[in-house]
Amino acid sequence: MGGVCSITVFSCDAFLSRFLDCTVRKAKYLSELEDNLVALQIELQKLIETRNDMMRRVLIAEQQQMKRMDQVQGWLSRVQDVEIEVGELLQLKYQEVDKYSCIGGYCSKNCKSRYEYGEKVIKMLKVAATLKVEGDFNEVAERLPEDPVDERPIEQAIVGLESTFDKVWRCLGEESVGIIGLYGMGGVGKTTLLTQINNKFLNTENDFDVVIWVVASKDLRIERIQEKIGKRIGLSEDYLRSESFEEKASKIFKIMSKKKFVLLLDDIWERVDLNKVGVPTPNPKMASKIVFTTRIFDVCGFMDAHRNFKVTCLTYEDSWKLFQSKVGKETLDSHPDILELAETVVNECAGLPLALITIGRAMANKKTPEEWSYAIQVLRRSASEFARMGKEVYPLLKFSYDSLSNDTLRSCLLYCALFPEDYNIFKRDLIDYWIGEGFLDEYDNWAAQNKGYYIIGVLLDACLLEKKDDDYVKMHDVIRDMALWIACDIEKEKENFLVHAGEGLTEAKTIIEWEGIKRLSLMENKISHLSNAPRCPQLQTLFLNRNKLGSIRNDFFEFMPSLRVLNLSHNCYLWSLPTGISALVSLQCLDVSGTDIKLLPIELKALKNLKCLNLEYTLFLNRIPQNLISNFPRLHVLRMFSCGYLSQTAEFLVEELRYLENLNVLSITLKSFCALRRFLDSEKLQCCTQSLSLEDFDNSEALNVLSLAEMKHLGALNIYSCAHLEELAINNAEQAKVIRQNHGFHHLRMIHIESCFKFRDLTWLIFAPKLEIIHISSCQEVEEIISVAKLSAVEGLVSRNLKPFAKLQYLTLEYLRNLRIICQKILFFQDLKEARISNCPKLKKLAFISESVRDCKIFVNGEERGREIAAAGGQSH
Repeated sequence: MGGVCSITVFSCDAFLSRFLDCTVRKAKYLSELEDNLVALQIELQKLIETRNDMMRRVLIAEQQQMKRMDQVQGWLSRVQDVEIEVGELLQLKYQEVDKYSCIGGYCSKNCKSRYEYGEKVIKMLKVAATLKVEGDFNEVAERLPEDPVDERPIEQAIVGLESTFDKVWRCLGEESVGIIGLYGMGGVGKTTLLTQINNKFLNTENDFDVVIWVVASKDLRIERIQEKIGKRIGLSEDYLRSESFEEKASKIFKIMSKKKFVLLLDDIWERVDLNKVGVPTPNPKMASKIVFTTRIFDVCGFMDAHRNFKVTCLTYEDSWKLFQSKVGKETLDSHPDILELAETVVNECAGLPLALITIGRAMANKKTPEEWSYAIQVLRRSASEFARMGKEVYPLLKFSYDSLSNDTLRSCLLYCALFPEDYNIFKRDLIDYWIGEGFLDEYDNWAAQNKGYYIIGVLLDACLLEKKDDDYVKMHDVIRDMALWIACDIEKEKENFLVHAGEGLTEAKTIIEWEGIKRLSLMENKISHLSNAPRCPQLQTLFLNRNKLGSIRNDFFEFMPSLRVLNLSHNCYLWSLPTGISALVSLQCLDVSGTDIKLLPIELKALKNLKCLNLEYTLFLNRIPQNLISNFPRLHVLRMFSCGYLSQTAEFLVEELRYLENLNVLSITLKSFCALRRFLDSEKLQCCTQSLSLEDFDNSEALNVLSLAEMKHLGALNIYSCAHLEELAINNAEQAKVIRQNHGFHHLRMIHIESCFKFRDLTWLIFAPKLEIIHISSCQEVEEIISVAKLSAVEGLVSRNLKPFAKLQYLTLEYLRNLRIICQKILFFQDLKEARISNCPKLKKLAFISESVRDCKIFVNGEERGREIAAAGGQSH
């Protein structure tokens, strides 16, 4: 039987030991309960402190657009649960510890409940201690994946920029366009346009991985640009702080090379070396894009932009829309007269959005006509005094002025403010005045002229001047106001302008004290006489042109010892200069063009410092004292084109010109073959001649074109009333070849031929590739402009690549009774803007290809016939 069942033998000692351990442990739960509760409270407090420290780190990270880690959030949740459970345990403390206790606590009526309570306390004590240890996190948050586009605030939809926006947006879809430049003057809306482009990516389907916005600003720091790009593509601040510039560039390049990105750079003032920053150059393979804004057109070239767009001022219609939105309908409707006054204010802003917005806001609550009238007066008199203009508009525009690289550029810009609002400034005259002012003193001969044109180019590129055409520039009204603010207020001690140009003044005496003024402009008024002799010892510039001056008192210039530039031009009632002009011993530029003066006073000899003398279109000038012109040893510029209607330019004058060693710019009228021959004998005079007028030749000779072609800088040629001049002849193909090889007539832009009765054709014009204006009138024997027969004679040598009239913009043919055709060959006039044909009864064909003159205005005998001619393939009857 013993093999069938076995008996388990329990160890009495082991059982007893386990029983005693359990009993002791339970007894310990009971006996140390109060100590354990104290320890739990302490441990909980430590855990809460750890939790609070952790939360501060989390909140700081979240303020930096980071996301707390899941394990951190789990830990915080567990701490919260423990805090709740411990709170509940502590609420039961008095119930379990103080009630129903007997000696040592072992006789409690609810011993089991006390034991379970003590067990929970020990358990929570361990949990709290463990959680505290687990709360030691190195990182509490991580960066969120960046949104492809960050929406940027924009006040409203762009007004008047829609067309430019559409063009730029289309370029962003072109594979061949990687870099796009947006340029324009300050306050014109470039940043608004770029912001609209940024936000367009938010609601337009595209495959770009990231759109990055960086404001470069005037105080460009390439490290700052790198930092902004680095943050946008996910590099941590610690990394950006700790690594070298080159290491960060390498990291940025690696990341961005794998992305299709759009980089929007706002307000750059100089080239940003993006390769140095780490930005890959866009190419068709990666199809990324870079769009930047700048006030300086040259920057577009420096940035290797594939496409450039000028952001221009608004049209009047768009200006009115923008202004209305700022003023508000309630104000505009508050009085019947306000609407018309508001339109005047809009005109004063000249389409500049920044000015329209600023002034519109300022006028939003002005509901009486008197307030609006006063506002117009302030804007016209001194716009800087208008609310917010001197604080919000001009300082922003002044950044462009301050960014000019030297004081000469800044002085040349301010000088343009001497002209009236919206005035077309002749570049050539402007440079003459700059030479007289001494702005170009460090340059000699042609260098001074070239430097002047270079400066104009810089100011155009900086969007501080606007191009009217090849010869004229203008200054935006708000830029002009800013310039006057600088010259009259900000830099008054240095510049000190007084400008009352185009204000309708009838008397100069209405002007306040001239003393202390450095530059004074009274041009384009109605001043008829100068009765006082003002004391202005510091005056350097005086503009009195385009008035109604009939006489100037002899002592008027007596107290102007520092005057350097005197402009009296286009005073058609001015017949003489006062002998007292000899007091202007510092004068360097004298402009009397377009006046009716009859003679130059011998007292001009005192003007030893004269550098520029302009006598153009002085049609009644019939006497120049002998040796007067040669008495100006420093003369750089002499302009005598269409000078002297009643007498010829004497041969002795040509001789005098030979002795002017510093002469490098000349325009002149010659009235005899003898004078012309003497003139052509001088290589120096030929070289410096820019405009030549041949008038009233009374003998019969043929003029060899080759002699005129040697004037390499000739830009304008008049041949007037040379009734016996037989022709301008190209004698043989070899002469034609010489003209071609030496770039003869390469600079000729304007030709005016009138009353030359023996001319039959003007075939030599094929050698003038840059002709823009042709005016031929009253040449009775002209049968064709370009003779095919003469053209054939030289075609094999020189004319295969000639494109006659390729740059022609204006063509006038009138009173040519025998003209049959312009040319037997069909010509392309791709730049032609206007053609006027009148009193040419035999002309049946214009030789135009209709497609080449699609946008040209063509007038035949005063009637516009452009569409008919285009439709008829060039036929005219």
